[in-house]
Amino acid sequence: MGVQVTEVQKALKGANYPASKEDLVELAQSNGADGDVVDALRGMDAGTYESPADVMKAVQGDLGEG
Repeated sequence: MGVQVTEVQKALKGANYPASKEDLVELAQSNGADGDVVDALRGMDAGTYESPADVMKAVQGDLGEG
């Protein structure tokens, strides 16, 4: 289960980095991301993310705890 890398990448299409967690969640919602992806982004630590790779590390870390 969990979110796929490609789903997160689609959700964050058009993101400008660095970006805050809140900006990324809003972008994912506006891009029509499904609830699992939005929840995964909401589960990231607050702060600024410098690149898509940083976001994926944060999302995968969150998924690894489940």
